Amino acid sequence: MQELIVITLVFLLAGYVKGVIGMGLPTIAMATLGLLLAPVQAAALLVIPSMVTNVWQFAAGQAKWATFRRLWPMLLFVCLGTWWGIGLLTASTSAWPSLWLGSVLALYALVALFLPKLSMSLRHEKWLAPIVGLLTGILTGATGVFVIPAVPFLSAMNLSKDELIQALELSFTVSTLALALSLGFHATYSKEDLLLSVLAVLPAMLGMWFGQKTRDKIDPMTFRKCFFGALFLIGTYMAVRAGYSLMGR
Repeated sequence: MQELIVITLVFLLAGYVKGVIGMGLPTIAMATLGLLLAPVQAAALLVIPSMVTNVWQFAAGQAKWATFRRLWPMLLFVCLGTWWGIGLLTASTSAWPSLWLGSVLALYALVALFLPKLSMSLRHEKWLAPIVGLLTGILTGATGVFVIPAVPFLSAMNLSKDELIQALELSFTVSTLALALSLGFHATYSKEDLLLSVLAVLPAMLGMWFGQKTRDKIDPMTFRKCFFGALFLIGTYMAVRAGYSLMGR
């Protein structure tokens, strides 16, 4: 019962963050659950809530086919990279995945807080897309987090706000599906994890709805700074804790 309560609160928070800024559910879920569970179990729990919320937001957008046609090279390599990197997440020890997860979370927070707004021409986009997709996929497989370097790359594509949200949701949906299939192939799902993942959909959707309703009442810049500041602290703590664990062996 205590575990169910914790998971419910985590996905309420993760859904709320996604409702306010349009992203962040898997990042928050991995960051908080990763403090309590092995990263591979945390990744198994986030798959279904992440898939449902991403598909919901993507389906609500416009120009779905145009978005897919522009992003398919990156998405293809995301799938390949995830398949390649999943062995790192499913390693017998959770110390290494925790170290990678914490490092990626801290790096993502620093990039989001301090990296200036980038702009990229279509010519550069075409050859960078497979590289970005492959790196994103490997990190997705290794950590369960699929934001680096995909989010900075998509943000540099000179998309409108609505187009960027559509692109992010499509990227997250494909990444979640690739993660789910890779985890399933490695038989890392238990019946309990699957049931908890299904149950987590309701608090995630409720949190997302509440976040959308309160979005206009919150200063987005302040919320963003607090969110990524907390993410940096959590990621750093996870990485340092895992590092000490590895050094003690």
